[in-house]
Amino acid sequence: MGDIGESFPDTDEANRNRDSAEMLTLAYAKVVEAGFRVVNLDCIVFAQRPKLGTHKEAIRKRIAAILEIAFDAVGVKAKTGEGVDSVGKEEAIMAQCVVLLEART
Repeated sequence: MGDIGESFPDTDEANRNRDSAEMLTLAYAKVVEAGFRVVNLDCIVFAQRPKLGTHKEAIRKRIAAILEIAFDAVGVKAKTGEGVDSVGKEEAIMAQCVVLLEART
């Protein structure tokens, strides 16, 4: 299915400031079309600022709603750069997400 850059290239003006919920919805539609469902997922957001600790529950709820899965099947962690690298120097924000998919029968 390709990576995020293939589906939403940064060279396409339509993707500038695009709502990430819309992108997740479209990406998930491809997963469903390919015959899979999300079992669970775990995300890590690396950001010096803004601090995400107080927002993690709301983020989990939103992701669960978009993917139509249980709240407890979504993990969200927030990490700072501790002043190191581009994240710690507030030059970048990164995210990683691992998803367990199951073939629908």
